[in-house]
Amino acid sequence: MNALVEAAALELRQSEPSVLARARVHRQLTVEEAAKRAGLTAEEVTWIEDGRLYRFGPSEKATIALLLYATALGIGRREARRLAGLPVLAPNRKNRLAVLGGLAATTLAVALTFAVPHVLSGREDRTTATAGAQNLPAPWKISVDVLNGGGDITYTRRVADRVGSMAYQIKRVARAGRFDYPETAVYFPPGAEGIGARLAEQLGVKARPLPGGKNKRRLVLIVGPQRALD
Repeated sequence: MNALVEAAALELRQSEPSVLARARVHRQLTVEEAAKRAGLTAEEVTWIEDGRLYRFGPSEKATIALLLYATALGIGRREARRLAGLPVLAPNRKNRLAVLGGLAATTLAVALTFAVPHVLSGREDRTTATAGAQNLPAPWKISVDVLNGGGDITYTRRVADRVGSMAYQIKRVARAGRFDYPETAVYFPPGAEGIGARLAEQLGVKARPLPGGKNKRRLVLIVGPQRALD
């Protein structure tokens, strides 16, 4: 199954390169050359260009890697806004603060490129008071398997990035047994109702029990069609 996922990812990269990949190619840099400039590995550069930020683990590490890569490519403020689809502001030579804010704008704009588009139907991430009362383990102590149940591996990876940004441990992103899941849902083993309900509420989806399983700190998130979360 993993081989099929990687093959699909390779086909996607070849047919529709990401904005960062196009920026790198525009500078006539290979993946290896760009990685050397950023102090990253070639594999890490591929993760960034594919939007697989969950592969870095903690969201802080992913953010730093993204910042290093954008800086290594020399992406300025105006280019960053253009890549992110934001209005390009007219240059203002008198405003020196714009230069100081260029790096921050680069990070923000590139990060927006990889954000999940309205995944949560406008809902803010939050942990319920009920979950807090149950004294649930912290998200970083919970492992989550994210499975592609709708056929769109790119969207599945974006949802995995979202979950990873909440400090959950993403153990793997892979293909589900089938692609006909009608909606996204969090599945929890016996005894893990609390953490399942917490993640489900954070994502604005349903929580459903698994028929078995002994690890009470492991969840399975099956991602359905994108329209199911719009």
